[in-house]
Amino acid sequence: MSRLGDLIKLERTRQGMTHKQVARKCGVSEGFLKDVEAGTRIIRDDEARRILRTMGVKEQTEAEFSLDDIAATVDLQSAVPQLQRVMNRPAEAKKADKAEKTEKNGSDSIGGSIWLDALSGVLKHVPVYNAVMKEVDHRLLPITGGKIEGANPDKVFYFAAPDNEVRGFRIHKGDYVLVVPASSPEDGAVMLLKGKNGWYLRKVKLMERFQVLLQKYEGECESEIRNLNELTFVGRCVRLEAEL
Repeated sequence: MSRLGDLIKLERTRQGMTHKQVARKCGVSEGFLKDVEAGTRIIRDDEARRILRTMGVKEQTEAEFSLDDIAATVDLQSAVPQLQRVMNRPAEAKKADKAEKTEKNGSDSIGGSIWLDALSGVLKHVPVYNAVMKEVDHRLLPITGGKIEGANPDKVFYFAAPDNEVRGFRIHKGDYVLVVPASSPEDGAVMLLKGKNGWYLRKVKLMERFQVLLQKYEGECESEIRNLNELTFVGRCVRLEAEL
């Protein structure tokens, strides 16, 4: 994806518009727009400005910043820390910053609300829960094709490992694992289950006669066989985030 294509896609996504709707509004072909967003077609700076302006984007007024300069800043990985800081700050502080930037520049700056709004259209505030289902933190994850790891963005969450019971499977106490909903066990997967005392992690092996082998591995591997109807599966762990 090109930098200018990034800007156009982000604004289109933020407004919830289809390629066809934007193409019709801006007087370009749908194929042209798709190619620009995919980075397979080069678009002129003035044409990109015209499309964004038609979509309702307020241009940067400071002469030293070109549209290409602004587009160069739209990178999800580098933008996440900035967006996370802004989302965590009190609303009063955000309003004060916006007022100060508007007074100084006459419009929103590069880091202003228009770009944050655009980024928030492709990023999701994902909660982190502890073993008793209390939210203790959050992370920002990119949404791809309307999903995160193939699941509804509103359904995924992180789970903070409460102990070292699955350390042998590379998950240590305090690590975050990304969980996607799953009510049935998946053979060989590390899964999150709901127990009497809260949520817990186990590696799962499917067996015959509707039984499941649950494994934990702290000092050594320990297993127990449980009937499937005795267990409540919350989700499947698909990603690990650990502190070094």
